[in-house]
Amino acid sequence: MDVKLNTIRLVWVLSLAGEILNNAVSFAVFCVLDFVDFILCFVYKVIDFWIESQWKPCYCSFAKQHIIEGENILVSEECESKTVCLTSTKLQLEDISDTLYSRPSIVAQLSKFIVNDLNKAKKTTVTSTFTIDSTIVEMLRGNVVPKQSVLLPRWSDCGCKICNSWTSSSKDTLFVKAEGPKDKAREDVLFIHGLISSSVFWTETLFPNFSTTVKSTYRLLAVDILGFGRSPKPTELLYTLREHVEMIEKSVLEAYQVKSFHIVAHSLGCILALAIAVKQPGSIKSLTLLAPPYFPVPKGEPATQYIMRRIAPRRVWPVMAFGASIACWYEHISRTFCLVICKNHRFWEFITKFITRNRIRTYLLESFCCHTHNSGWHTFHNIICGTAGKLDSYLDTVCNQLKCEVAIFHGGDDKVIPVECSYNVQRRIPRAQVKVVENKDHITIVVGRQMAFAKELEKIWKRSKCD
Repeated sequence: MDVKLNTIRLVWVLSLAGEILNNAVSFAVFCVLDFVDFILCFVYKVIDFWIESQWKPCYCSFAKQHIIEGENILVSEECESKTVCLTSTKLQLEDISDTLYSRPSIVAQLSKFIVNDLNKAKKTTVTSTFTIDSTIVEMLRGNVVPKQSVLLPRWSDCGCKICNSWTSSSKDTLFVKAEGPKDKAREDVLFIHGLISSSVFWTETLFPNFSTTVKSTYRLLAVDILGFGRSPKPTELLYTLREHVEMIEKSVLEAYQVKSFHIVAHSLGCILALAIAVKQPGSIKSLTLLAPPYFPVPKGEPATQYIMRRIAPRRVWPVMAFGASIACWYEHISRTFCLVICKNHRFWEFITKFITRNRIRTYLLESFCCHTHNSGWHTFHNIICGTAGKLDSYLDTVCNQLKCEVAIFHGGDDKVIPVECSYNVQRRIPRAQVKVVENKDHITIVVGRQMAFAKELEKIWKRSKCD
């Protein structure tokens, strides 16, 4: 008994020591990263001006200062930020996440103190109310004409044919990989991938493993979401929820004349799937979610900031938390990552094939790299963080207004999105069935078990057909 008790105490002491060490190292590391990102801000401004002959705005400035890029003008601040976007026919009021510009750090706090001191010296006060930029007035008068989407990649983005295949097409639509009967498909299935991925996540794994019956009667539609894979990656877009959803509707549902359909979505794609289901509740036959990123927000907590800290906790351990923190908190460090990895993905693919003697397929590496920093950065903040206050209502709508089957799959070893997220969804949708696959993570929930998962999907579709 004493030995067992001493063992428990030792484990508790070691766990506490590890947590203290992790916190101490994390604090030191992220203080350094705060400073590095601050320096990189000026470095990129100089390089951008030297190569592109123009200053490019970033989110290092405070929201109460203006953020203007192209036709995007920030008109509010704090936790209810919106941006006015000029299109060819109208002004769009876009929801943007305040986490784009509000990410507390030591450097940010020091800068804030300096600005506050300057304001006090000038005896000025700053209010947190909606403001209207003079450029908007010019828009309303018709003196500002919307620009065409920028087709050429920025100097820090990849310029290969795969990443920029959309520039050679006159169609302003997403890339869709369609398989199955073209004219007389009995069923349609929409596949939506997650962040930093593409349609190959489905087409290289599940599509070859569906039965002959499914291949002959189902139309399988895997889409590259806006800013990823072979889909358009305009540099002036903010990649908001509206832009993502409308492009999917335009490129898939309208282009293929889809009336009713099943949805299979992974990770961030689950949020887009829920948004589509809410817009078209009568069209959904079944909803299959893999690792949905749903964290209930405690009352009184700013939703966007809470989700950002849950997904990116500014910790060096575990490794996935460290990677998420880099991608989420540091605009310029994450751009450097894209410059080194994404821009040179063909080199990394060559190295991988050389080391492995071409014994493994590199479709996941290609999928991981086919995006720009602009699309990845904005999609992360505006979709994962920015929709935090909407997901409760989306899930309630699915629960109360949709009668379709809801199936949820989650890897037991998922370090990106914890298993608790799937059970959180089930609490909002009691009829949802949750299956936790042991010894599988965020990717291997599909990759490596594609044959088994393909059969599970077929059973779900067959049941919904019989209902």
